[in-house]
Amino acid sequence: MIPPASADAPRHSGLTPESRGHATASGAGQSLPSVAKGRDDESLDRDWIAARVPHQGTMCLLDAVVDWSPAAIRCRAGSHRSDDNPLRADGQLGAACGIEYAAQAMAVHGALLAGSGDRPRQGYLASVRGVDFYAERLDDVAGDLDIAAERVSGDDNNVLYQFTVSGDGRLLLAGRAAVILDAERK
Repeated sequence: MIPPASADAPRHSGLTPESRGHATASGAGQSLPSVAKGRDDESLDRDWIAARVPHQGTMCLLDAVVDWSPAAIRCRAGSHRSDDNPLRADGQLGAACGIEYAAQAMAVHGALLAGSGDRPRQGYLASVRGVDFYAERLDDVAGDLDIAAERVSGDDNNVLYQFTVSGDGRLLLAGRAAVILDAERK
């Protein structure tokens, strides 16, 4: 489990980042940890991520993996501040777009679990549940986003993750996501 970085996150619906088992963003003015290393000691930076997820160009939203284990992943992103973010509408990036940041973190987690020689399995976001929003927008967050996802349960074809997206020392959104792997093979 990824330890909480802040215990003073907003509370909503009785669910806190700690009860969901997720980290919140580091405190205001603090930077997130540096880039994590993969199984083969490679840096898990934006180039590594882009080579393993289907999203390319500006749609590859994550900058780095900062921590990971077989059960969880934590990523960093600054693309929410970019004027050319493809998820922007009317010059703003709504908080619901944080679900896509979390989904990309889950895809990267799957790639890490697949190992360096194996092709990651294709995953499809089947549903999101229990999403609580603590902000209206992401583009007004000055610091990097801290995206955490933890595998709660699953089998060879279905995975349930819980996730948080935090920034500037506060929780921005949190929820659960169901992912179906290799759905086209069924």
